[in-house]
Amino acid sequence: METMEKKSKDLFNRMVKAGRRTYFISVREAKNNQKYITITESKLVDKDKFDRFSIMVFQDKVSDFVDALEDASEVVA
Repeated sequence: METMEKKSKDLFNRMVKAGRRTYFISVREAKNNQKYITITESKLVDKDKFDRFSIMVFQDKVSDFVDALEDASEVVA
């Protein structure tokens, strides 16, 4: 019996709960050794049904993404 290799390797995972929504922040490494971040929102929409939405931020744009988040957080704070 052959085992299937995962497309990416998990390097970091964190969960943030926010009421009916849960956010998952993960760092993964692809087969080509490139690292990327995924941010997934899972929202309870019915008793046992969840909607999920994910974005991926690739290694070459992480610092731009973090800069934008820091700027946005200053406006919210």
